[in-house]
Amino acid sequence: MDKALDPDAISPEDMACIHTAAFTQSRPWSVAEFADLLNSPLIFAVGDSRGFALVRVIADEAELLTIATDPLHQRQGLGRIIMGAWQDQARARGAEDAFLEVAADNTPAQALYLSDGFASCGRRTGYYSRKTAPSVDAIVMRKALR
Repeated sequence: MDKALDPDAISPEDMACIHTAAFTQSRPWSVAEFADLLNSPLIFAVGDSRGFALVRVIADEAELLTIATDPLHQRQGLGRIIMGAWQDQARARGAEDAFLEVAADNTPAQALYLSDGFASCGRRTGYYSRKTAPSVDAIVMRKALR
């Protein structure tokens, strides 16, 4: 399978659809939320109809707002490709450090981030609400991009 990303192939509708399929334990983001975020010059997306990342760069810091891969395309290396693509674009926009938050119970995502060089640097207690379970802590992670 060709794993190259086609950034022109991702739309707010695609993002909302992928987000809904990938995030079954928490509230997925809506088309309107993605469209509003993409109206900011500080925010960009990388990906295609299989998966994407939404990132904000302010000054020299990048924040991964969300990343999602359609469940039909998970465990095929696409997440790693998307991680590299958004970091490359963040560097091009002047980012020197990157931050993200991940649910403490999302061990596959944590494994991806750790293998990509991110390290835990904080915790937000009860940050992620769950539909049918107690809230879960967010682990804050950081990586130097330069």
